[in-house]
Amino acid sequence: MNIASALTGGFAADINISQSTINLGNQLMFMGIVVFEIPCNMALQRIGPRTWISAQVFLFGLLATMQVSVRNRGSFLAIRLLLGFAEAGYIPGAVYTLSSWYTKRELAKRVAIFFLGMFGGNALSPILSSGILILDGRQGIRGWQWLFLIEGLFTIFVSFLLALFLPGSPHLTRPLLSPGLIKFSDSEKDILQKRLEIDNGEGTEGAYGVHIPLKVVFRTVACYRRWPHFVSTFVVFSTWSPLTTYTPSIIMSLGFDRTAANALAAVGASLSLGVVFFFAYMSDRTNQRGATVIAAQVCYLIVLIVTFKIQPHVGKWSRWGLWTAVNSLGVGYHPIHNFWVQLNCRDPRERSISIA
Repeated sequence: MNIASALTGGFAADINISQSTINLGNQLMFMGIVVFEIPCNMALQRIGPRTWISAQVFLFGLLATMQVSVRNRGSFLAIRLLLGFAEAGYIPGAVYTLSSWYTKRELAKRVAIFFLGMFGGNALSPILSSGILILDGRQGIRGWQWLFLIEGLFTIFVSFLLALFLPGSPHLTRPLLSPGLIKFSDSEKDILQKRLEIDNGEGTEGAYGVHIPLKVVFRTVACYRRWPHFVSTFVVFSTWSPLTTYTPSIIMSLGFDRTAANALAAVGASLSLGVVFFFAYMSDRTNQRGATVIAAQVCYLIVLIVTFKIQPHVGKWSRWGLWTAVNSLGVGYHPIHNFWVQLNCRDPRERSISIA
């Protein structure tokens, strides 16, 4: 989202790049994520989440901060690719880590709460950006540079919080750099492990120190029953992601000024929080995970079709309303979809790879 806001602050013009280059940079970032998603989850299970996730967030924050120094096309493309490498595996790794603590009945709500961070960040970022971009010219620094600097440093700060407070697994409950906020006795650790074993109907290896051989990766990817999960996610993100990148720019093109465009871009992302929790609630209430995912994706498809047909013929506020509806419904299916995939994987190694 900060690259979306930076585009409204003259970022592309300052480093002399075209919209095609912005698109290529985003493609390279997502390529890095796709290529390293599975290897990163394999590494997470070998090293453990408390070390891997903390280090990953620190590296991502460091690279995000380095965007302050982007000056031309080559440096922009390089940093976007590196950001993709750094981000790869974070979401599936975090979701899998949750699955090593909670039973299946408890997990859907926790996954939805986890995604509150992602979607809440999408909602908060444009609002922050509308204020940060006002710093344009202070200390000889452009507004978009302030944006990358402040949000990057905040991410680095969060990585230290993770190192201090994120426990490893029910088998290894102590965080990396401190005793932790909550201390578990040996009997409490046994209870945590046994309830998961009962829920899975077998022993569970948790999310720490597990080796995932290549044959398990191949067996997971080759399972044709999981391909509808993978393909539908690809199709939704292929539309939602680029629209998210250009939402503030699109709103500016309707006639709103920069500050208003960034603030208005936050509305759809804010509404998506309610959409996510609504579908999570329906999933838990009906226990129909697949039907809930399909319903959420159909709602998004309908809004896309309506927007495509109507937006050339209406005024700027109606257009903004259509874009807001697209952004609010684009990801309603995603947390439940993650959970649905996990429900259909008995082997924790296969679950890890499927999420990735």
